[in-house]
Amino acid sequence: MWRGVIIAYTVVALCYFPVALIGYYTFGNKVEDNILISLEKPAWLIITANMFVVVHIIGGYQLFAMPVFDMIETVLVKKLHFRPTQTLRFITRNVYVAFTMFVGISFPFFGGLLGFFGGFAFSPTTYFLPCVIWLAIKKPRKFSLSWFINWICITLGVLLMIISPIGGLRHIILQAKDYDFYN
Repeated sequence: MWRGVIIAYTVVALCYFPVALIGYYTFGNKVEDNILISLEKPAWLIITANMFVVVHIIGGYQLFAMPVFDMIETVLVKKLHFRPTQTLRFITRNVYVAFTMFVGISFPFFGGLLGFFGGFAFSPTTYFLPCVIWLAIKKPRKFSLSWFINWICITLGVLLMIISPIGGLRHIILQAKDYDFYN
C-alpha cells in the first residue's frame, strides 16, 4: 500500500507542478481565479476546456448534492409529514438547485471563499491530521526520521491552516471594495 501511495503522489505531482510552474511563468500573479478567463487564444481550446468544466461540474454537483437531497427529503417526509412523491422530489431538488445557484451568483469572489474555507477544511484533513493519527497509532521512536517528517508536515499544515484563511479574507476584501452585486 505504501508503494501505491508513493506512486499516486508522484503522478499527481508530475501532473500539477509543471502546469503550476509554466502557468506562473506565463501569467505571473495576474491570473484570475478561473484560469480560462486569463487565456486569450486559441479559441477552440478555451471552448473545449469550458465544455469539459461544464461536464465535470454537472457530474460533481450530482455527486455532492445527492446526500443533501436525501437529507432534505427525509426531513420533509419524517418530520413535516409530507407524502414521498415524485412531485415532492422534483420540487425540493429544483428549489435546492435554485438556491445554490443564487448563492453562487451572489458571491462572485468564490476564489477567496475557497481559500478562506479551504484553509479550515483542506489543511487539517490533508496535511496534519493524517500525520497526528499516524503518530498516535504507530508511535515511532522520538527524533527518528519518520517522527521528524510527520512533525514537519504537522507544522506546515497548521501554518497553512492559519495563513490560507487570512489570504482568502484579504482577497475577498480587495474584490468586494469595487464589486456591484447583480450588475
